[in-house]
Amino acid sequence: MRCAEPAPLLHRIERLPVPQRDALLTAFGSITGPPPDRFHVGLAVLSLLSAAGGDRPLICVIDDQQWLDASSAQVLGFVARRLRADPVGLVFAAREPGAELAGLPELPVEGLPDEEARALLNSALTAPLDGRAGDLLVAEARGNPLALLELPRGLSPDELAGGFGLPGAMPLAGRIEHSFLRQMDAVPAATRRLMLLASADPSGDPPLVWRAADRLGLPKTAGEPAVEAGLAEFGTHVRFRHPLLRSAIYRSATPSERRAVHTALAEATDTVTDPDRRAWHRAQAAIGLDEQLATELESSASRAQARGGLAAAAAFRERAALLTPDPARRASRLLTAARAKRDAGAFEAATPLLEAARTGPLSALETAEAERLRGQIAAGLGQNRNAGGSFSARPRCSGSSTSTWPARPTWRRSGRSPCGPVNGTASGRTPPEPPEPRRPPPNPVGSSMTCLTRWPCGSPTGSSTPPRH
Repeated sequence: MRCAEPAPLLHRIERLPVPQRDALLTAFGSITGPPPDRFHVGLAVLSLLSAAGGDRPLICVIDDQQWLDASSAQVLGFVARRLRADPVGLVFAAREPGAELAGLPELPVEGLPDEEARALLNSALTAPLDGRAGDLLVAEARGNPLALLELPRGLSPDELAGGFGLPGAMPLAGRIEHSFLRQMDAVPAATRRLMLLASADPSGDPPLVWRAADRLGLPKTAGEPAVEAGLAEFGTHVRFRHPLLRSAIYRSATPSERRAVHTALAEATDTVTDPDRRAWHRAQAAIGLDEQLATELESSASRAQARGGLAAAAAFRERAALLTPDPARRASRLLTAARAKRDAGAFEAATPLLEAARTGPLSALETAEAERLRGQIAAGLGQNRNAGGSFSARPRCSGSSTSTWPARPTWRRSGRSPCGPVNGTASGRTPPEPPEPRRPPPNPVGSSMTCLTRWPCGSPTGSSTPPRH
């Protein structure tokens, strides 16, 4: 879980119990240590917000919740359900609320009415608009403000005047991306390549981008057409006009074009100050299998995990497994990557990695671990019926036909499994849930502030979920 400016609340962190304090500091990368327990991180965030709300009412707004990594979403969902009498409100804006927010009050945000949508569309036009074309654009946008502003920019004056060549039947986010790409067609090839280079690195670090641009032979003026067209800014940070523009540029590139920019970024990244970024770009540029690079990625995963970056560690381990040539080591690394995905709360992403690992030459101990992990993932996905069967599996060990694997999972001191309650122990009984702490009666005003807003036809900015690592 990351925060752009944790200082306003972290000055209270010394008042927290040591397990909560250390878990939160590890999650922020302030200290190194084992992967922080999400339960302790959640309690720490809850304690800090409650303490801050004691000084004055506090409201926290989380925009684009669908882009949060699973661990952060789980922690915030945990906190939202426990802010009862505290004068603290959490408001989530989401295109489609995730399972982590299930059960919270929802406030659907509808699209603009046709009259207001047409007024917004007219404000963005730079050429006359045919009435039929206007009707089609309003219908296609379905009240989404970003679509109303961006779709016309991808059309020529002739298309706007005659109503021909309007976006076809595809998802709204796809039509907006298509509009962005048509705008990119109007800038020079060097500018398009610079934009692809910038889209391949999420840091937005201008010195890194320009060092890589030099390796690709791009002129210093390559960014000017993009700035003049309002597509990007190349200042203290490289910023795209919208995240959909970045994802559209990257996804539209060919594999060879992506490998070229990742190679340039790897060569431009300092091996001492940022070895993990360099290893990641090298991995994205790799063709075929590479054991040395896989080993580097494992080292990067260990460093990320020590900083509490569970999602980053899982991404490094997954890529390391896919680059591994030896079948046995590849299966072992796939199992480790699946476990890392589970630790990060990405249960759905862990499933294909685990299934791939189970098809490889695992040892007897690894096979047993894979069965246990399968049950934990099923439990995390709410498939408790399957989880029980997974925990009772008994892989046969070499050299013995009667060896069995203890089916009892290890429970943490909190009374919970690492990924939630599991129906499936050696005795067939579910461990009891720890009692909820005694709290004052709910405050109707405070409770009503914990909610999420939902956009039925895309987010208020028309965003879709881009790939993250």
